[in-house]
Amino acid sequence: MHRPFLIFPRQTALPSLVLLLAAFLLSGCVNFLPNSGPSAKAIQQNTPQLLSNNIRVVELTPPVVRFLLSKQSTPLFSNKFPTGDYNSPVLGAGDSIEVSVFEAPPSSLFAATTPDVRGLSSGSRPTTLPEQVINAEGTITIPFAGELSVAGLRVRDVQEQIALQLKDKANQPQILARQTRNATAHVTVIGEVNASIRMPLTAARERLMDALAAAGGLRQQVSKITIQITRGSAVHALPLETIVADPKQNIPLQPGDLITVLSQPLSFTALGATGKNEEINFEAKGINLAQALARAGGLADSRSHSKGVFIFRFEDNSQIDSPQQAKSKSGKTPVIYNLNLSDPGSFFLAKSFPMKDGDTLYISNAPAAELQKFMNIVATVAYPIMSVTTTSAALGQ
Repeated sequence: MHRPFLIFPRQTALPSLVLLLAAFLLSGCVNFLPNSGPSAKAIQQNTPQLLSNNIRVVELTPPVVRFLLSKQSTPLFSNKFPTGDYNSPVLGAGDSIEVSVFEAPPSSLFAATTPDVRGLSSGSRPTTLPEQVINAEGTITIPFAGELSVAGLRVRDVQEQIALQLKDKANQPQILARQTRNATAHVTVIGEVNASIRMPLTAARERLMDALAAAGGLRQQVSKITIQITRGSAVHALPLETIVADPKQNIPLQPGDLITVLSQPLSFTALGATGKNEEINFEAKGINLAQALARAGGLADSRSHSKGVFIFRFEDNSQIDSPQQAKSKSGKTPVIYNLNLSDPGSFFLAKSFPMKDGDTLYISNAPAAELQKFMNIVATVAYPIMSVTTTSAALGQ
């Protein structure tokens, strides 16, 4: 049985074969070339199709960047938590209170008089009642005044209420009350602090920085810290650097506040023809696109496309300025921002464009890089044929 073999012409077959192979690859196999993502041309040419899927492709221009900056706002604590909303701590179940009663001489109900050298009453000493813990019903008991509801009252309100109840029973009663144990008016500090604490509030109106100091300070650099305050159903965060720079953001605290100290919660993902493909953290105060490119290792010179810098982002509907564009019912619209770095002026745009948490920075491959990969495949396929042809030619001589 004879094995089939190929016979190649010595001189003319190789160029024709290589051209035939190239035509075959170009006709249908280019789409199978290894790639890290879509090309810049593919994204730009598919804009109508992307728009039909409610995905916008926006070229970064000075007007676009100005519009985005005008919509960018940081929720300042001084606006979200006005100091006018401050409420002085009130008493609650579990708090302890001590009451002292003074009477004008001659005392008739509580205090014993102190006679002077002539045997006359010179004044009265206060009668201090035993410390009481406000019970689960929010009440305490005062002799001759009965059971009093004090939960939700300030200390001065309790004094007035006791004095009113004793008005017709004691001789011009004067009441002094003080809170001896605070079990309800407190704030909680957790996160990147040296000691998570439950800090009681006093009439001194402790502020945000007081709570951070009471928690033993921070475990991270100030530039990496975001402070989040939860008050009722309101939750807002602010970079610590902003709070330090603006004293108005060092707001008074209220009972029940939850202060969460977060360390570098912001990040973006770098993909494509960058120096490194990974998730990259950035400071709470934020960074711009130029800084993001630098942290991603810049554009890879051997394969990146300067016109193919893209930022993929879910943008708030308020950031979408086109009334013709259907806006997502979820409140977020997917947007692809494109920056052409071949234009020298684009570097100023990159320094102005703010990165956001969760952004994806993608750099597409240059057309020359795709051609180089194609030629490498052609060379890989053609080299064995060239070797066989050369060997056959040598044997035929």
